[in-house]
Amino acid sequence: MADTELGNALDLLDDLIARAKRAGADSADALRIDGKALSVQRRLGKIEELTRSDGGDLGLRVLVGRRQAIVSTADLRPESLDALAERAVAMANAVPEDRFAGLADPDQIARDIPALDIHDPTEFTAEQLLGWAETCEEAARAVPGVTNSEGASASQSHMMIALAASNGFRGAYRTSRFTVGASTIAGEGLNMVRGHDYTSKRFVEDLDDIATVGRTAGERSVERLSPRRPRTARVPVIFDRRVSRVMVSAIASAVNGAAVARGTSFLKDRMGEKIASDAFTIIDDPFRHRAPASHPFDGEGIAGGTLTVIEGGVLKSWLLDCRSARQLGLKTTGHAARGAGSAPSPASSNLYLAPGEISRAELIREIGTGLLVDELMGSGVNVVTGDFSQGVAGFWIENGEIAYPVNEITVAGQFQDMLMSIRPASDLEFRSGTDAPSLAVEGLTVAGA
Repeated sequence: MADTELGNALDLLDDLIARAKRAGADSADALRIDGKALSVQRRLGKIEELTRSDGGDLGLRVLVGRRQAIVSTADLRPESLDALAERAVAMANAVPEDRFAGLADPDQIARDIPALDIHDPTEFTAEQLLGWAETCEEAARAVPGVTNSEGASASQSHMMIALAASNGFRGAYRTSRFTVGASTIAGEGLNMVRGHDYTSKRFVEDLDDIATVGRTAGERSVERLSPRRPRTARVPVIFDRRVSRVMVSAIASAVNGAAVARGTSFLKDRMGEKIASDAFTIIDDPFRHRAPASHPFDGEGIAGGTLTVIEGGVLKSWLLDCRSARQLGLKTTGHAARGAGSAPSPASSNLYLAPGEISRAELIREIGTGLLVDELMGSGVNVVTGDFSQGVAGFWIENGEIAYPVNEITVAGQFQDMLMSIRPASDLEFRSGTDAPSLAVEGLTVAGA
């Protein structure tokens, strides 16, 4: 999308804010999200799905004193903007006051919009995406032992985000995403198991080799054949990097400023305390180039920056937007996220657990006997109580080597105890926006046969 289109989007937001103030708003901000996406699904040589979307949303937040209202529309015609602004102000006048509501202070807003290399303008046709899916699925089906396919998919998306506010903020940026993946089945009858793999990047040139993705999906299904249920025991557990982000996601929920302000986080009274092992460091970095969740400013126009949430096991910071920061008597950390029709709320960007120095293979050798988890089912961490219980599948480890596949088991423990024993491997990969390397945890209860 050309820079003139970014400018036009911001001009529209400035005009909408001016209309809101004429209608009686004391302050306002406006958000425009435009996107286009194309995705295809192929299975056994046939097209199962082809989806194309192209559209935008416009959101307006107004404040009358401490009364706040949010409205959104897909109608971007100038003649509809007065009605939108008047409706928002009328709604704000009808709701109770929220003493923590408000825009960011002018001295907090981002003044420079960094270029983060998060938009690849390349676009592909449906036929080209179907070619990717075909390559991926055929490579998966060619793996000996694969008996069926759940299909392969390929997609691309391009988005523009523009935000303006009466406090002086004005900024816009573009993003892109390309994804290819496949899912296969190995075995017959009651001995059928599933495997999958995918690659997803901001830039098409960064995608993993598509045929390799397919082969990996096929190999993962075959290696799961003839699973067993181990006996119930308390053993060390390794969470493969494909699933270890569940630990980081739990931390993200527990350090979310809104949860802390409500008192619904098990970490609410632990700031400055040691809550995890020395090897446990969690960082949030919205400015990481080409990363999955990078952005130059947050949903309130705050630049933010690299934030160490936990360092050497010590809790250092919450994730805060302006409202939760006011509730806690702190300053925003620049972690507001929002949609066109929703108020800002705290959320992470590229949140990751720093890697260790030991390889995944070395972790497996060192634990001797235990469980390697590479698939999760059901719930995980209760962020109110800190309890952990998760349905899993993976592989049993004996004598420091992978012995056989396992499924239909549950691992359980107390999350705070788990944090104190975590050892990270060196295999961190930035893949989803919430990432971690493989992690070894001491003494979880594995409920099996």
